Amino acid sequence: MCLGIPGKVLAIVEDGGVRMGKVDFDGIVKDVCLAYLPDIQVGDYTIVHVGFAITQLDEASARESLALFHELGILEEELGASEDTEAGP
Repeated sequence: MCLGIPGKVLAIVEDGGVRMGKVDFDGIVKDVCLAYLPDIQVGDYTIVHVGFAITQLDEASARESLALFHELGILEEELGASEDTEAGP
């Protein structure tokens, strides 16, 4: 299906000249490329599509979308939660 999923940026690092981040999708933490959003900071929310942060959004919109994805039962499916989920903070 490949949805854009909202998540909260937990950490930002440079990886070989590429700006990467740990992003929390309501308990599922993934590595995400932040190259398209040079101004995003730790604590900000972003929409992630196929491993790339593509836009920044406010917390209320992010939480609303995450709640809807949970309701529909598609969050874990979209993020491959059973494959490579990392422990959250």
